[in-house]
Amino acid sequence: MLGLRTLQRHLERIYEIRVEENVDRFLITDAELARQLDRTECPRAVPEKLLVHQDGDYVDLALYLDEELLTRWAADDPIENLHHGNLSTFCTVLEGVSHFLYLCWNATHDRAVTLLELELQAEVDKFILAAVLFGRQFGGRVPTGLHPCLFAAPSFDTALDPESLYRYRNANRYASLYCAQLQKRFLRTPGGVSILNELRQFYRLTHRRKLDRIRSLN
Repeated sequence: MLGLRTLQRHLERIYEIRVEENVDRFLITDAELARQLDRTECPRAVPEKLLVHQDGDYVDLALYLDEELLTRWAADDPIENLHHGNLSTFCTVLEGVSHFLYLCWNATHDRAVTLLELELQAEVDKFILAAVLFGRQFGGRVPTGLHPCLFAAPSFDTALDPESLYRYRNANRYASLYCAQLQKRFLRTPGGVSILNELRQFYRLTHRRKLDRIRSLN
């Protein structure tokens, strides 16, 4: 639906993984249903949310995306033409798909996932897939302004509790450091050294090893 499966496939190819679950089958757009399924203590009204409920070995998932968000996507498809006007829509939708894919992939490998790890990977995914789409449009070149556009001046929901705000800030900070190194090492010259090996290794690291990897590069 509206490119969600395409986004999933793009990420699967980049990271050389495969998840049998189709994100389209887990999509809901009803805000009231999303509120009822949200098991967090203080649900926030946001346009994207991965809803997770674990009962023993079983995990129930739903990806909520606001109808207005999907309407904007359909009217100006970022996969076909990514630009400043639809970059925010792209990032919000991709974040949901990224969360879904990363949680499912780790679950199939019997690995627990921290919330910081989930947010960090989503931030990296936004940068990398945006770079891929821009590169496709501009003959392999990635706009130099992509990194500051995504990371330089993040805005956070004022309704976030202190713990969540700390987590989102850390995810942004660590992703910014990592993606700056990716841009420096791999993306400045079209046709340069492949970035894929680095990305695939990073994807498979645990929470702590991801942070160690980022620190080692800076």
